[in-house]
Amino acid sequence: MSLSWKPNSSAPLWDEEELDEPQGPFFEYLDLEHIRQVGPTCVPTTLAMLARSTDADVTPEDFMPIINSQSPHSWSKALEQYGMQLAYCNNDLRRLEYYIDELVQHDDLFLLCFYSQDPPFDPDINGKLCTAHIVTLHKDVIIDTAKTGSQGKIIAKYYPRIARQTKRIFRVVPVGHPRCI
Repeated sequence: MSLSWKPNSSAPLWDEEELDEPQGPFFEYLDLEHIRQVGPTCVPTTLAMLARSTDADVTPEDFMPIINSQSPHSWSKALEQYGMQLAYCNNDLRRLEYYIDELVQHDDLFLLCFYSQDPPFDPDINGKLCTAHIVTLHKDVIIDTAKTGSQGKIIAKYYPRIARQTKRIFRVVPVGHPRCI
C-alpha cells in the first residue's frame, strides 16, 4: 500500500464547527470588570472575574480551594455553575503574537496562558518548569489581572507580553458544549 498522505504543519485554533455543534461567538456581550490579582493568583482571579460577569458575588478566594492552578479541568469544573466551561484550542509553543489575529477574528472569549520567561527543556530540582501567566481575551481586548490602569485592559495587538511563548489557549464555551473539558 502506498501512502500519499502528508502531515499538516498547521491547524486553525478552533476547527470548523460540526453541523450539530453550537457556533460562537458565545460570550460576545459580557461585561468583564478587571480585578487586580494579589500575589501569584492569576488563575483564581481570572475565574472570579469571569464568574462576576454573570452577576455572581465571588472573589478569587472562593476559587482557591476548588481548583488546582495546573489543572485546567478543575478550572472548567469551577466555571460550570456560572454557565461556562473551557475547551482546548489547537496551539503549540509559538508566541501569542502568532495567534492573536486569528483569536480576535472569533470575536469571543478566550483564556491565554503563556510562559513568563523562555521555558527550559527540563524542570528545575523542585519539578517546576518556569512561571506562567493567564490573561483573558474578550473580543479584541486583553484583560491582565497582574496589571493596573491602562495596562490592565488593553487592545490585544498592543499587549506588551504578546511575544511570550504559548502554554495553553482555551475558548470559553457554554456548559455542555461538545468540546468542553
